[in-house]
Amino acid sequence: MGVAERKQREKLALRQEILTAARHLFAKEGYESVSMRRIAEKIEYSPTTIYLHFKDKDDLIQQLCEESFALLTRRIQKAVGTGGDPVERLKKGLRAYVEFGIQHPNHYRTTFMTPHEPPDGEKNMQESEGMRAFQFLAQSVTECVKAGRFRETDVMAISQALWSVVHGVTSLQITHYRCFPWVEQNRLIDLTLDAAIGGFAR
Repeated sequence: MGVAERKQREKLALRQEILTAARHLFAKEGYESVSMRRIAEKIEYSPTTIYLHFKDKDDLIQQLCEESFALLTRRIQKAVGTGGDPVERLKKGLRAYVEFGIQHPNHYRTTFMTPHEPPDGEKNMQESEGMRAFQFLAQSVTECVKAGRFRETDVMAISQALWSVVHGVTSLQITHYRCFPWVEQNRLIDLTLDAAIGGFAR
């Protein structure tokens, strides 16, 4: 490996170290409470080093969200696969969303439970990994509507309603899992998804 390649690899490794530290701190201490200096202290570098990789804290959390959304989309795609009953495929995708959040709580807290500014401009928002993940959900809903499986036909409304439901069960499992006598987790997820999807069924 040449010098240039080694430097590039080290640069990427440091960038990932910054992202990992920031995600942990944002999830634990809150986005507003964490400064770039605090993140630098966490990884034992100077704040200047972080600014070589990220413009500011908003840029940093946007990159964290993009990374999380990309992982989430791949998880959903793998769970859904191709072909088969559209309602069952939709359910598998929604379950993959919940399982992703439960298995990666810091990713989920930072991406879905931390208020922050959206990407600059409508174009940037439409091309973001987050919108791509949502469009994947909307496509699954569209397939159910086209197959005549739902009595409601407003794809955007259905998609947003289902997202709201899975966000609710995911965030509760992350934040209150040890503070409430929940039923068995898989049973709770299945009951929630069956109730949500069943509400639109013919």
